[in-house]
Amino acid sequence: MAKILFVMSGADHWTLNDGSKHPTGYWAEEFAVPFEKVTAAGHSVEVATPGGVAPTVDKASLDGGDAPVVPPAIDLAGVNLDGYDAVFYPGGHGPMEDLAVDTTSAKLVDRALTDGKPLALVCHGVAALLPATPELIDGRRVTAFSNEEETAAGLAAKAPWLLEDRLVALGADYAAGPAWQSHVIADGTLITGQNPGSSAAVADELLLALRA
Repeated sequence: MAKILFVMSGADHWTLNDGSKHPTGYWAEEFAVPFEKVTAAGHSVEVATPGGVAPTVDKASLDGGDAPVVPPAIDLAGVNLDGYDAVFYPGGHGPMEDLAVDTTSAKLVDRALTDGKPLALVCHGVAALLPATPELIDGRRVTAFSNEEETAAGLAAKAPWLLEDRLVALGADYAAGPAWQSHVIADGTLITGQNPGSSAAVADELLLALRA
């Protein structure tokens, strides 16, 4: 069975354009649904974060329920990608604060893309593509949380930048589906999902890639 690395944000806020800190972290569904799917299929998961800090759940994603149980995180800086068969990045606004500029994470993304190792990212987790080597992203078909969805969520006007805009500027072939509907794009071993509702479909595509 495969060993999958879940790279998660270590941030508990997103700094907005007025300098205020919007409380956030990872989005519960985007971790829990893929985690349940891949472990139910018999695969193992390890979690890594910048600095090895415990990921913070975005309380807005809990809807009155309990936070998912996340395995203890290891330090992203100590990860050797040779030990993993695939990499997955859940979202939440946390990645917009740290993984969008994290050079250690970028090296993992570069390596996964170069080696053809399955790399799946969902919603704001797709921000981890931004610091990767531009030539590896240019022309790749991707999706991610859309400007339309960020506007509907009430944060677009306060955001220092928008993920859709940054991906397009990077040269990615970005495409969105209807707001809040499941939408997944698989470009070879690069798998991206648009929003929280895409979490299950991203996990399914990742499982397919592992069987290929």
